[in-house]
Amino acid sequence: MAETKREIERKYESDESGLPDLTGVAGVAAVVDKGLAELDATYYDTADERLAGAAITLRRRTGGSDAGWHLKFPVSPGVRDEIQAPLSDTLPRDLAGLIRSRVRDTELLPVVRLRSARDVRELTDGEGRLLAEVSVDAVRAERLTGGGGRAQWTEIEVELADGADPAVLDKVEKRLLKAGVRPSKSPSKLARALTETAPKKRRKHRRASRKPAPPATAGDHLLAYLREQRDTIVALDPAVRRDVYDSVHRMRVATRRTRSAFKSYGKLLDRAVTDPIGEELKWLAGELGVDRDQEVLTERLTDTIGALPRTLTVGPVRTRLRTWSHARRGGSRRRLIAVLDGRRYLALLGALDALLAEPPLLEPAAGDPAKVIAKAVRKDFDKLAVLVDQALGLPPGPDRDFALHEARKKAKRARYAAEAAVPALGGPAGGLVKSMKAVQSLLGDHQDSVMTREALRDLARQAHTAGESAFTYGVLYGREEQRAADAERELPGLWRPIRETVPA
Repeated sequence: MAETKREIERKYESDESGLPDLTGVAGVAAVVDKGLAELDATYYDTADERLAGAAITLRRRTGGSDAGWHLKFPVSPGVRDEIQAPLSDTLPRDLAGLIRSRVRDTELLPVVRLRSARDVRELTDGEGRLLAEVSVDAVRAERLTGGGGRAQWTEIEVELADGADPAVLDKVEKRLLKAGVRPSKSPSKLARALTETAPKKRRKHRRASRKPAPPATAGDHLLAYLREQRDTIVALDPAVRRDVYDSVHRMRVATRRTRSAFKSYGKLLDRAVTDPIGEELKWLAGELGVDRDQEVLTERLTDTIGALPRTLTVGPVRTRLRTWSHARRGGSRRRLIAVLDGRRYLALLGALDALLAEPPLLEPAAGDPAKVIAKAVRKDFDKLAVLVDQALGLPPGPDRDFALHEARKKAKRARYAAEAAVPALGGPAGGLVKSMKAVQSLLGDHQDSVMTREALRDLARQAHTAGESAFTYGVLYGREEQRAADAERELPGLWRPIRETVPA
């Protein structure tokens, strides 16, 4: 079973003088010599180094206290999540799944071997608690592909102990810098090894590489936005598999943004290509949403019931809610992982890659972004305006509820269109994003109230059939009606200034 560890460390370049004396570091009471460890690690990647390109490392290491398979994902500078699995001859299935969105069906190859003589010290406080581990690593790197280049260097690594104050790293660094030690130019041993053992031609190519030219046409801007969403989906895949907080929601939003962009900017890309991909994105969003909407509804009801005075809570209301929620739960994490492991999902990622590699641009895509993109954004806003005006013209009731729900969906699309337009249009598009967020939020509260009332009717029926009191569900129903009415009263005041300030 794989285990996850948050790794917080800093790396430094050192000459052969070794480790400076750290006994004077504030808060460090003792420097404990833990001896020398011989580490032997083989790093795996695709032939085109997709994992390295995403700052992801996969290795099989022997020696030391944590021999096994290690998979590291970047979190922020100097911070990585390391997923560890026991030593085995082949890559464990859990780890293979976490890199599947990057690797797809491409073969993993051993690309670099690193052998390190690691001289370890532990820094402890006055009570003997571990603050950090400091090591001096004499590294020998050997490239296993493309000519077999070699390199060697010495580096100092300072890793924060679990639960220790990160300020320890600053204090240790101050001492190291004073002793002439320099921060490493490479974020990891693998990154340095790949650079220093690369064939000379590849080194020259890397030095000559330049950032892509900034978007110039309307099509350039749209493709940059679509590429960002594709990258988000791929990057969030491991987090979804690991059940990282909010990862499912964020991945679902990226799929919706992509599909929305296909529709909003349909004059720029051939719909014959984007429509089928859009349908697959709709499928993926639906799979990501299994249980999510039910969870949100259950949380809303749980919070509302929890806020009720005891005098208004009659009968086994909380137990009834748990039973109802469990019965309506339609999916599971096992189902979601099966989706991410399936051929259909990989085909969707491949279709997005192909679209971005050879985009089916239409003639308007070559136009001025300020005109072409602004026109598309305005079109979405005008559609929203029609729906809002129609909804406000209806009396309260089911017809208005439906109309406001349709307006909410259109507000979301207008928001996404404006988000994509910000790099091209600047402030005006950014202002529209904020306005659409406010409209979407208000209409979302209204729709949540509609769905909650439907749930309360269902709960009340079940309670009545079981011989329980339905009193509390009636109380909650009335409160949800009031919340919906408040949102409907607030909408004209929110909408009117937005309607008047968006230029024609």
